[in-house]
Amino acid sequence: MTTTAKPAAVKHPTGWFRFLRAQELGIILILAVMCVFLSLSTKTFLTSTNIFNVMRAFSWIAIAAFGEILVIIIAGIDLSVGSTMALAGLAAGFAYRADQPMAVGLLAGILTGAAVGLVNGLIVTKGRLPAFIATLGTLSIGRGLCYGLTNGQPLTEFPDSFRTLGQYDLPVLGLAIPLPAIYMVILALIMGFFLARTVWGYRIYALGGNEQATALSGINIGRLKLLVFTLSGLLAGIAGVVMTARLGVASPTAANGYELDVIAAVFIGGASTSGGEGTIFGALMGAAIMQVLRNGLVLLGFPAYWQSAAIGLVIVVTLMLDQYRKRRGG
Repeated sequence: MTTTAKPAAVKHPTGWFRFLRAQELGIILILAVMCVFLSLSTKTFLTSTNIFNVMRAFSWIAIAAFGEILVIIIAGIDLSVGSTMALAGLAAGFAYRADQPMAVGLLAGILTGAAVGLVNGLIVTKGRLPAFIATLGTLSIGRGLCYGLTNGQPLTEFPDSFRTLGQYDLPVLGLAIPLPAIYMVILALIMGFFLARTVWGYRIYALGGNEQATALSGINIGRLKLLVFTLSGLLAGIAGVVMTARLGVASPTAANGYELDVIAAVFIGGASTSGGEGTIFGALMGAAIMQVLRNGLVLLGFPAYWQSAAIGLVIVVTLMLDQYRKRRGG
């Protein structure tokens, strides 16, 4: 008879929802300092229009990051999220081209993302390939499908009801809050609860903390990895649908390079390269920091060419601090 004893040495967050650790508090402080600096240095940063534009701009990156962090917690990586987002948007577009109802188009996009994640999980668990190699392959396959299915041409003329999902601002207390930002917050709460307050969330942390001990405790490692990669694909699919609704066009080049933004958001938000650490809230804050940095560089008059260099510098510094913390036994 198998036992289900808890594996030892699992760095699982504590507290209700278990959203915050000292590292996440540090990220909040960094974001606050950035906001204060930009509010003092520019006249437009703190305007409601700019703040909500920033929230809208990083909403689909954050949504995809909510799935990516699950993979990174188990010491894996999903490089295919950008291609998955584009493919999901195209799936929704083809459904609308076929005069399907809006719900069918949304479901087509989301399930396409989940299918890509399932394939990733099967390659990792059944094909026994490292996650880096498996998802690097599906990144190229997914992007190739985007070009092949469309002959390199974007899909346009979506129904107004679909575009409203990404372009409409909901009036709340005199403020126009973008719907993509609302989706982002709702999904953050759902995924935060899943990761922090369910047995599956505990098992995900356990797997990242010590895979051998998790297997010995009776947990089906293969099934758990399959779940994690499928959820990553599903959330990337949701992100792709939201992005497409916002842009009003499904392009084969959409979300090109977004996998780097998504992964950067997760690591900036406090995830560890060795697995076992990270929170949904941290991923949300990581995505926010990147977009505030981009927005701030524009408002301060820096050329857009410097944005990638600035984000890269932030990633390198974040990972160096993570390694320093580990050496100090933090």
